[in-house]
Amino acid sequence: MINFFIEANFNLKRKKHIKKLIDFMLIKENVKIKYINFIFCDDNFLLKINNKFLDHDFYTDVISFNYSSSQIEGEIYISISRVLDNSRTYNTDENVELIRVIVHGVLHLCGYNDKNYGEKKSMKLKEDEYINKYFNNFVPRGT
Repeated sequence: MINFFIEANFNLKRKKHIKKLIDFMLIKENVKIKYINFIFCDDNFLLKINNKFLDHDFYTDVISFNYSSSQIEGEIYISISRVLDNSRTYNTDENVELIRVIVHGVLHLCGYNDKNYGEKKSMKLKEDEYINKYFNNFVPRGT
């Protein structure tokens, strides 16, 4: 089960298509899921999570928590403020950046890490693969 919760001034579009992408990813990564809750929030909301649970005092775009070792029972917190800022900083479409952060969070729940150069490179390749899949196969043309 994939759920979306909005804790910011934000309207999530294409929920059905995003769910299809996540289902595809989980099948391809051979991971079982009980649930994933996506919480879309602002910088301050996510900063409090980052401080409380990770002891980090900086803004971030995404934080993932998996509460099970046998399947995904997780939450992915996404700062819409960071997504919009990243899209401007990296001159990327906001929709592409949002899907990148969603994919990144799901990959963390699937067991991928990005602590060192090799892990970051591997994760970036997976991100690109799934982002391309989303825009080429799951989003209707012309939307």
